[in-house]
This record gives sequence, C-alpha cells and structure tokens, in this order.
Amino acid sequence: MPTRKAVTMKTIAIELGLTVQTVNKALKGKHGMSEATRQLIVQTAEKLGYYTMDQIRSLRMDHIAPYPNERLRFLLVQTAESVSYNRLLLQGLQDRFFSFGHRIELLMLPQRLKQEKMAAWLEEAGVLYADGIFIAPSILPQEWETVLFELPIPRILLSFPPSGVKIDSVIWDVYEATCQAVAYLRSQGHERIMYVGDILMQRGSILRWQAFGYAMQASGITISPSAHCIGPRDSNMEWHNELLNQIQQQQPTAIICGIDHEVPVVYDTCKVLQLRVPDEISLVGFLNEQPEVLPEFTRPLLPISQTGYRAADRMLWRIANPTLPFEHIRIQGEFHIGLTTAGISS
Repeated sequence: MPTRKAVTMKTIAIELGLTVQTVNKALKGKHGMSEATRQLIVQTAEKLGYYTMDQIRSLRMDHIAPYPNERLRFLLVQTAESVSYNRLLLQGLQDRFFSFGHRIELLMLPQRLKQEKMAAWLEEAGVLYADGIFIAPSILPQEWETVLFELPIPRILLSFPPSGVKIDSVIWDVYEATCQAVAYLRSQGHERIMYVGDILMQRGSILRWQAFGYAMQASGITISPSAHCIGPRDSNMEWHNELLNQIQQQQPTAIICGIDHEVPVVYDTCKVLQLRVPDEISLVGFLNEQPEVLPEFTRPLLPISQTGYRAADRMLWRIANPTLPFEHIRIQGEFHIGLTTAGISS
C-alpha cells in the first residue's frame, strides 16, 4: 500500500474554500474569525489527518507513525447491557483513527453463553485477527471480561480496571466529577444532600459513592448510608417507592443522581412529591447527554467521546511499546451549571 501523502494547510484551505492564511490563523488560535469558522477548520484538519510539527515530533517519540503505511483494524467489544455512552465512545475512536487511516468496528458479544465456550466463540468471530480490541464498560456477564483480559492481542479497557489485572485503561473520571458536584452544592449552602444511584451496578458506580462520602466528609458533613438511595434495583416499583420514601423522610435540599438512566426517575419523583426544581430542591444528574425531555440539568460534563479519542492514542502507543508498564488514564471534564440547582437561600 503506498504511503499516504502528508496533509498541509493548503490541503485544508482547498477543502474548505478558504485561504491558507485563514487556516493558519485558526490552527494557531489567532483572532480574526468567528468561533464557528475556527471550529470547522480545526475539525477538518483533524479529519484529513493534519499534524503540526510538534504533534509529529510527539508521535515519533512514542514510535507512532503519523502517516502509517499499513491500515489497522480494531474492535470495540460490547454486550447488550452496554448503555448509550458506547455510541459516544465509538465516535471518539472513529474521529481519532480516521486521521491515521485505521478502522474501528463494533462487535456484540452474546450474553447467554457459558464461560467455557467464550474463548471458542471469540476465535470463530475472528477476534484474534484484529490488531487490537477496546473493551466497553458494563460488559455483562462479567465472565466475558476475564476471557477478554487474557487475549494475546493489544487491549484497552474503557472502564475502571479490577485490582491486579494487567491491562491499559482509559476512562472518564467520575470520582472527580462527584467531588465537583458536592463542592458546587456546598458552595450554594446545601448540607442535606442525598445521593441516589445503584452503587453495585459496575466498578465506576462504587467509586461515585466513595467520592461522595469523601467530599461530604471533607466539607465537614458525616453521611450515613441508610439516608441515601444506593441499593440494587431488583424491581422498578420497589426502588421507585424506596426513592420516594427516602426523599420524604430525609427531606434533602439537594440530590446528586450518579446514574444516567436514573436521573429522569429522580426528576419525576420530585414532581410527584410536588417539590419544585430548583426552588425547593436542587438536582445534579450524571447524564451522558442532555435529553430533550428534561430541563437543562446541572451536571458534570462527562468526557465520553474524548475518552474514546484518547484511548485510540493509547492503543497505538501500546502497539508501538509492548513491553512498557501498563497505564491507567482518567479524563477529567468540566462542571456545567444548568437550571436544576439554586442556592439554599433561594
């Protein structure tokens, strides 16, 4: 396969019908254009595989060819339990790999399969012929993870790694996001803050709860697990009733909901109790994306797509450096103030 030609500023200018000077100003962050134009230029540069000299030097230091001769094929493996954020992860992976000319494909793992047959299924599916795999969060049953961790090909875990497992991981930092949520509510005068979220659903779930306890204690408030809605969701009706009863008994002035699909339930429960948001109760929700059916939520902006983008870089680095120690990378996001929170004096 012939070497792909290097992309220059002129390439980008021709693609967009702009001058080289305009492209140069946009990529160097100079003034003189709208943010929409700047963003379009930056996105086009990334899509076409444009690299600055500093980026090329950085890639070569990691033994990664910015213009590879060979196109690689990667898999994002998931199960039906993997939630909507996998679309965002895939988008980030695609955005990064496109600039190198590599491919990323989805592979759905069967859920009703005995563990002793999993390795044979992976072999039949041709997984070992991929150049590397990305393991999505929320893989169920968990026995799949054990089998995937043992594959003799490069692997990146898009979740918090279990103790003792030798694998690279990249994940958005929900621990820091929880601390941000508590710090913001405390700055608004809230003390009676309830945490809602199944803390046993996955490894990241317990980290959210641990971060909540740490952040509350650091601000001078001791929490009791019984005052929060953190148990397993065996039945929708049971935990809906538990949530309603907990809010009535504890009378929180604010709620942090740490699980994406539970946020609408928390919001609807407050409406059932005739609690006006945010006048009578403030809500912070760990939403993967802002749904149209909910008001603009105060929430941590979870960098899910950026995690996929960074994981693509980590995969190429691992392929180029197979003997170096494994690394765990957490991507930190910003905190967005929406319409669902207010100061306690309000």
